[in-house]
Formats: sequence, C-alpha cells, structure tokens
Amino acid sequence: MVDVDLSQPPFTLLDEAGRERVRAGVDLAYFDRDEVILDAGQPGEYVYLIHKGEVAELDPTLPSATSRIGHYTAGDLFGAISILNGKSRYRFKAEQESLCYLLPKALFRELGEHYPPFAEFFRQSLSHKARLLTERRAEGGVTMAGFMLARIEECMREPLRLGGETSIAEAVAALNERRADSLLVQEGERFGMLTKTDLLNALVEQGLSAASPVAGITHFALITATPGQYLFQALVEMTRHEVARVVVVEGGRPVGVVELTDVLSHFSSRSYVVSLQVEQADSLEELVRASARTPELVQALMAQGVKLRFAMDLLAALNGRIISKAWTFMVDERYRADSCLMVMGSEGRGEQILKTDQDNGLILADDLDWPGLGEQMNAFTETLIRLGYPPCPGNIMVSNPAWVASLSSWKQRLGGWAEARDGDSLMKLAILLDAHGVAGNPALLDALRDELFARCSRDEILLSYFARTALRFSTPLTLFGSLKKPQHGIDIKKGGIFPIVHGVRTLALERGIRPTSTLARLEALAADGRLEARFAEDLGEALALFTELRLKQQLARLHGEHEGEDTNRVVVQRLSSLERDLLREALHMVKDFKQRLSQRYHLEYS
Repeated sequence: MVDVDLSQPPFTLLDEAGRERVRAGVDLAYFDRDEVILDAGQPGEYVYLIHKGEVAELDPTLPSATSRIGHYTAGDLFGAISILNGKSRYRFKAEQESLCYLLPKALFRELGEHYPPFAEFFRQSLSHKARLLTERRAEGGVTMAGFMLARIEECMREPLRLGGETSIAEAVAALNERRADSLLVQEGERFGMLTKTDLLNALVEQGLSAASPVAGITHFALITATPGQYLFQALVEMTRHEVARVVVVEGGRPVGVVELTDVLSHFSSRSYVVSLQVEQADSLEELVRASARTPELVQALMAQGVKLRFAMDLLAALNGRIISKAWTFMVDERYRADSCLMVMGSEGRGEQILKTDQDNGLILADDLDWPGLGEQMNAFTETLIRLGYPPCPGNIMVSNPAWVASLSSWKQRLGGWAEARDGDSLMKLAILLDAHGVAGNPALLDALRDELFARCSRDEILLSYFARTALRFSTPLTLFGSLKKPQHGIDIKKGGIFPIVHGVRTLALERGIRPTSTLARLEALAADGRLEARFAEDLGEALALFTELRLKQQLARLHGEHEGEDTNRVVVQRLSSLERDLLREALHMVKDFKQRLSQRYHLEYS
C-alpha cells in the first residue's frame, strides 16, 4: 500500500474507506525532465497527484511562446478532466524530475460513483471550490452548518396577533397568557409590532389609560425577513437596526417572528455578547471596552467556518453601531437631524473585517449653524482612535475641514472633481461613491449621491479616466499563467482586491447602482445584464478569497506571527495546494475582468 497524503480536497470528500481504496490502488511513477506525461488528444488513463517536482500544462495549438497555460507542483492534481472528457485537451510535461502518484481510470470512476461530491469537485466553478476552503476553517464549536445552513423558517415562532382596536389591558393579558414579549397588531391591511416595553411606557410615561387602543402605540415600520433566509442574516439585521426581533413575511403577510433568543439557540453567544455590550454601553469607556472585543469576534467567526460575506455584514453592522453610538455620546441632539456622518473606503462598502484606518466625512444642512464644530470634530477623531480605528494617513477624517462641508459646498466640490479628472479628483470621487451614512440624517448623503450620479454616470470620458485606475497594478501571474512566487510574497491587495473593487465601482457608477458593497454591486450588475451571472458570482468569490487570505495574514500578525511582514502580501509557498489552485484561478478571473474593462472603456492604447 502506498503512503500518500490524502488530507487535501478532493480526497477529504471521501470517507476513510474511500481513502483506503485510493492508497491500495495508486502506483508511484517517475518522469524525467521534459518528458511528456500526458499528451493532447491522448485518452485519459490516470489522475496524477504530484509528490515531487513540477509539471507544465501546454496548449499545443498556441505559439510556443504563449503555449504554457498552467503550472503544477507538489500536492497538485491533473488528468481528471481527460478521463471525464475521454481525451486530454492539453499536454502535460515534466519541467524537472518528477514523482507522481497514479490513480487508475477505473478506480477514479468507481470513487465518483460511490462519492458524488468527489466526482463533482472536478467540474466545479471557482465559487463552489471556494466553499471547500470555508468548510476547512471550521474547528469545532458551532460548525459551518450551524451558522450557514440554519434557516429562519426552522426556528420562527407563531406570532400573537391582535386587532388595532384591542385595549392595552387586553394586550397585556394576551402577552401574559402566551408568555410572549411581543405581538403583531393588524390595522386594516397593515401590520405593526408591539412589545411589553411599549405597553409599559404607554401606561407609565405617556399616562394612557388601560382602555386605550393599541393601534396608537404600535410601530408599523417593521424590520422583516423571509422564511428561506439564513438565520445568520436575521442576526445581522437585528444588529444593524438595533432591534431584538424581526417579522417573517411571506406573500406580503406576516407568518412568524424571530426573537434574538431564537438566534442565540443556534449560534455561539460571542457575537451576541459583543453586540449586547455595544448596545448597553452608557459611556465612552464602556463603548471602548466593547469595541476592543471585535477582533475576538472576528477570530471566532473565522474559526467556526462562517462564510466571509456574512461575517463582513455582521462586522459592518457592528462597526456602524459603534461609530453611531460614539457620535450620539459626543454630538448634541440639536445638530444630528441637520448633519450626516459618512464612512468611506472599506468601511463604507461594508468590507472591513478588522478595524483599519478611519475614512469619514461630514455633510451639513445648508442653513446649519454649529459653533465649535472644528473642535468637536477633532475630539471625535480622537475618540475613534480610542475605539480602535487608527487615523487615516491621507487625512480623510472629520478633523480635516476638507472633509466637512454643507451639502451645497459638497456638490460644488463634486462638480470640480468631475471636471478636473486628475488623479486626486478621481480618487475623491471613488471615495465618495463608497460613502455610507452611519449617523445623523441619511437624506443629506442621498442628495449628494444623486448629484454624483447625475454628473458622472453618462460622462464617457470621465468613466474612461475612472476605469483606467483599475489597470494600474499588474496581476501577479507569470507570462505562462502560473503564480508568481517572490520570497516576500505577492501583493494581494494591489493584484487582486483593488482591480475588482474599483472595476466594479466603475461599472456601478455607469449604471447608477446605489449599493456600496462590491458583492451587492456585482449582484445588481448581473441583474442589470451588464455581467453574466456566473462571471459575477465567480468574481465575487475571487474577491472573498483574496480578502480571506489577507485576513489570515492580519490575524497571524495579531498572534505575533510573521512580524514585520506586509499583511497585504501572501507568500504562495505557505499556501496549501487547494489555496494555490484557488488563488491561481481567482487571479485569472481578475485578468479576464481587466480585459473586459479595457475593452468597455477603450483603454487598450492608454
């Protein structure tokens, strides 16, 4: 029996009996340098697993200078597609002396029949393969299934319903009888939420009589979800909207309620504890202590296998609440309705996991008189530093008067940037395009964004200048399509994250797409027909992969590992074979996307 390492996908999709069949059925073969292992047009007889050496994948239909389209090293697989298709499309040649395990065709097909996920692995897209990487992160505790697969319909409770004419006394009696904390009130065709706290406040603070109808104290602006949504998304909505329950709606009618206690029965309490500490903070000191726990939450979410998008959603909502609460502590209530605090950059897109540099600005109503504004904004910037948000090296903060202005002044600045089209102006437009309001009056930001789209979305020359920045950094692939492997690592931010983020941002600007998240923009571009749905999904998975690899570096730094290394750089040699395979595919997606941008905005000769 051959001793072969089967700890990586796709062999992890087999059970132990299946892996024993592999060990018993494989042989070890030696190939000399420049020897052709599998030629184009040749029937597939084996799946090859490289033990030592390097193998090139060649397209014989291309000129020799460009025929090398793939590169495989220890732990990589090739040859499966030639079995599935009947013959090999490409040539595989040893670039140095190589040892390969040979899995016979008959055994490969038997494994595929007995283990469908094993066979499906070889036909999967980047998005499906990336899920395997997520699953491998689960390390006990609440598993990926607990976080990812639990649906709202599995734990929603039947709502208590009463008519709007019901008295407060009758509502209290109904809640006590059902031992419930909330109920739904129907008034005509609309539904609202009423809690025990609402009833208590109505009697004690408002002085209403027990005979008063409940319709007058009911909240008809509901936070809703659908039965098929993930339970984790309900947690995100509760955090974002500062509520303890969501109403489950189907076909326009409420069919259930999910309470925060329902969510806690499925999830680790860590995320709830941090959220609760933020909400219960009654002073800046308490908020600072709660904010300091977010790195702990990030590590828990990653260890438990939570899909990166859900983790980003939760952290974005939590960071938004921290900043909003700090704003409430420091800014007098009389100024809040006439101002809008906006966050930008990765925070504005909801793509910040660990706290990074501040990127924020302030929009003021045109007639607002705010004495001492400058001093208060300086103090707010210092408070954010205490909360764990470092100052922005580019000084894009409310402590800088250049990022604080009335709505009319902001519109004038925007117009000047659109006309100038220089590098600094285009950068500021990009920053503003990602802005998200976290405190104050969001209508001010909506008005500014209306102006931005009106001025820029149909300006072909500006869009061309804007898009060019996405091509600024080279993709870290060799001329032959394999991963570059510098000792200091490849810059995953410049080579992978930025081209996707800015390229998608450009398309969103052109199409007037309002969401700021890159993933939400991709979905909107697919729905709009601007991108194929499959390409948009894979591009989103590529971005998630880059972000996760970068986050892995950042978490390692928190644990004192790789001191002095740039966390934007990923050392390819440290990655598993699956991670290398995914990274190579993802970078080819980036290369394809950049070519599409180049063609759309006529950048071929720029």
